[in-house]
Amino acid sequence: MRVISGKYKRRNLKGINIKGTRPTMDRVKESMFALIQSKLKDSVCLDLFAGSGSLGIEALGNGADACYFVDIKEQAIKTIKENIDNLKIEEKYYILKKDYQDALKYFYQNKIKFDLIFLDPPYHLNLINHVLELIIKYDLLKENGLVICEFENEIVNNENFICEKERKYSSKHLKILKRK
Repeated sequence: MRVISGKYKRRNLKGINIKGTRPTMDRVKESMFALIQSKLKDSVCLDLFAGSGSLGIEALGNGADACYFVDIKEQAIKTIKENIDNLKIEEKYYILKKDYQDALKYFYQNKIKFDLIFLDPPYHLNLINHVLELIIKYDLLKENGLVICEFENEIVNNENFICEKERKYSSKHLKILKRK
């Protein structure tokens, strides 16, 4: 696995081998970041269900001001730290070992809002719609902020969001949502 663009381009990332996790394919990641490139500069990002941290690291390397990495699994947290250390990342980052629901509540309680939220949960859990509800409930998206969803068989639909862009890559779907 590697970083595909930005200042950390072509640098290798350590992956994780945890049941239910899989890295975002390079062509999906490349398309994802091409679609949101104009929103990255000086943004505050959330990499929820971060795994190895590749999406947040990609955002930081492409001009994001800060990124919050959230995962519940100890191995994921360790891998994120190793990847950040190996790349010598200078941008602001925060790593939280929390369940996604606790993390979203934490952000609400601490008045932290995001320009970009990356949602790439384990596909079999079908969590995206629930997370979208919590993002609205806790008002975590800044004005003109985007939620970038990667999923497989889930039907992603929430009345509070409009789909800005959508792409399909084999069995993988990429949907970029903006709050109405």
